[in-house]
Amino acid sequence: MSAPPDPQRTHQLLQQLRQSYRSGRSLREADLGPDWLAQLRAWIEEAVAAGILEPNAMVLATASAEGRPNARSVLLRGLDERGLHFFTNYRSAKGHELAENPRAAVVFPWIAMGRQVVAAGPVQPLSAEESDAYFATRPRGHQLGAAASPQSRVVPDRAALDRAMRDVVERYPDGTTVPRPPYWGGFVLAPETVEFWEGREDRLHDRLRYRATDRGWVLERLAP
Repeated sequence: MSAPPDPQRTHQLLQQLRQSYRSGRSLREADLGPDWLAQLRAWIEEAVAAGILEPNAMVLATASAEGRPNARSVLLRGLDERGLHFFTNYRSAKGHELAENPRAAVVFPWIAMGRQVVAAGPVQPLSAEESDAYFATRPRGHQLGAAASPQSRVVPDRAALDRAMRDVVERYPDGTTVPRPPYWGGFVLAPETVEFWEGREDRLHDRLRYRATDRGWVLERLAP
């Protein structure tokens, strides 16, 4: 067994870890697309081209009715004028929180590119038809896993999950269709703000934000 970590060394390492952004890029108002949707699509394509691991991964922040915050990573699976689409178990922690408090924020942490995007706004479920259509595109193993996992609930051990998976596999043998569980489906976050962040030297980062108003979207610069 290796020696336990030295708390003082860990503390020093955390203080010493520092990344300076020297990409040479700058983010100007004139560089951005005509709206948040066009700009987010462009940056996602650039993240894919740059080889970012899971460029559609985003940190989803939710809160309970009492305001207790929670966060986890999910995958962006759709993007249109309505907003950002993701899918989950409605009985999961995030599913319950979105039912109680239907607002959320997401962050795309493209650290390797010195970029991030932050979007926030109300959330509502996608239609059953859209959830069915997406579920049908998932790999069969993912479909079976969605049916087997009581997401966010306490389970006694790994063996319990494996047994649940075997039960689902027996229920839906090869050659049969795995139906979408009624407790699994999609959400869409309709952004009220979308911020595009680009790292710059001396922590004077560029932050440009699209914000919804009664007169339409406005673009504004935020201090870093």
